[in-house]
Amino acid sequence: MGCLTIETWLLFITNVFGLSLYFLYFCLYHLECYFMKEIKLETKIRIYPLAELPEEESRLMEAAVKATGQSYAPYSKFHVGAAALLEDGTIVTGSNQENAAYPSGLCAERVALFHAGHQYPDMPVVALAIAAATNGRQVESISPCGACRQVLLEAEQRYGKPMKVLLCGTKEVVVAESAESLLPLCFGAKDLKDE
Repeated sequence: MGCLTIETWLLFITNVFGLSLYFLYFCLYHLECYFMKEIKLETKIRIYPLAELPEEESRLMEAAVKATGQSYAPYSKFHVGAAALLEDGTIVTGSNQENAAYPSGLCAERVALFHAGHQYPDMPVVALAIAAATNGRQVESISPCGACRQVLLEAEQRYGKPMKVLLCGTKEVVVAESAESLLPLCFGAKDLKDE
């Protein structure tokens, strides 16, 4: 016989002692408060003035900004560029590629990471810079969408090294030390393993 749940015990008690269902729900609500746990998740980011970026990260940011010019965004007019820095110093860029069937387009982050994974399959990505422009002008820092965050996490886990994420603005850069920090309670390869 398996372990009885709180609900089963409360039903048993209400039937035996003739208590009302209202009492059952009241007890259930208050018992959940005793058994529930709360956790606090924190995401630590740093914001740097452009002048304080190390030279390598500054070059990476410039590559992401330049990649916005190769974006194909006739529908949204929102041009995004991404630049992946590989462990050997190689920079691989990508830009968003839209499609009239909207879900068929790809974000710049995925284009850059998939290109890097194809061209340099054994070379870890150590940083990714993301920039955006609209109406011919760069915009302030933008954050990757949920699907891109999942792809960033996969690239990070693929190589077993944190991937720094730089969100490029016109005056400052927002920096996350790892892709995982942008995706709390993430789903990854570890969740697919048989135990």
